[in-house]
Amino acid sequence: MNDHKFALPIHWNDHEDIAMSLYEKFGDDFDESKIYRIRFTDLLEWVLALPNFAGTREQSTEGHLEQIQSAWVYEWRDNQ
Repeated sequence: MNDHKFALPIHWNDHEDIAMSLYEKFGDDFDESKIYRIRFTDLLEWVLALPNFAGTREQSTEGHLEQIQSAWVYEWRDNQ
């Protein structure tokens, strides 16, 4: 069964939801220092590729990407 079929869409302001999705996707492949070294161009592509992400490339801002990065670090810390 496709778990994403009934998931609510995620938008750019849903920083914590995006971070949780990225942590679920990458797990411990990225620790705190690696997360903070991710290029925003890569992070942007990964967010846009999330199954229930409804935002667009044009709606993204550096501020959104910074918030997502920070939330991802907190998500990683919570799971250690």
